[in-house]
Amino acid sequence: MKPSEKLLTPGNHTLVLIDFEGQMGFATNSIAMSELRTNTAIVAGASKIFNVPTIVTTVKEEIFSGPVFQEVEDIYPKSSSNYLDRTTMNTWEDAAAYKAITGKGNKKIVMAGLWTGVCIVGPALSAIDEGYEVYVITDACGDVSVEAHERAVQRMIQAGAQPVTAIQYCLELQRDWARLDTYYPVNDLMKRYGGAYGNGIQYAQKMLAH
Repeated sequence: MKPSEKLLTPGNHTLVLIDFEGQMGFATNSIAMSELRTNTAIVAGASKIFNVPTIVTTVKEEIFSGPVFQEVEDIYPKSSSNYLDRTTMNTWEDAAAYKAITGKGNKKIVMAGLWTGVCIVGPALSAIDEGYEVYVITDACGDVSVEAHERAVQRMIQAGAQPVTAIQYCLELQRDWARLDTYYPVNDLMKRYGGAYGNGIQYAQKMLAH
């Protein structure tokens, strides 16, 4: 009856959202931008529902990369303390970001962002080297080509990172539908962003209400 310690729970990990910004998005070709934005909304929304310690980090936002995706800002307004701007491509090499991430005290770190082969590979491999368990939400990441994204994911997996997807991340945190405090917010999130799964929820709720 004991669940695997490799499973994510709301309290055992820190989420790091990296460089979901316009400049990075313009050259992302490994995933349709509409799909990437939807998956990003699921991840950000889930982290808020479950009160996951979350860091949103940007790279030279004011003069280069631009504002974060609206889906992120809707959940974490720029006025919040979640944001950190950097100059380094590797988040792990930025002193303030490193302190913020490791200071949460969680040995599991979940990452998503742009681009997979630069801004995700760098901190993922660095965190693994320091003994952290790293999870990468692969469908909330993107790169300049499918090849670039796939090779980056392979490289991280070979180093020990665990790949997950956006909906998988959300449902792994919910785990039990008897948890009613998050049941309704999760279903609302899925109805809005969960594609066919969300349509199914909406249909079931409507039809069973008769």
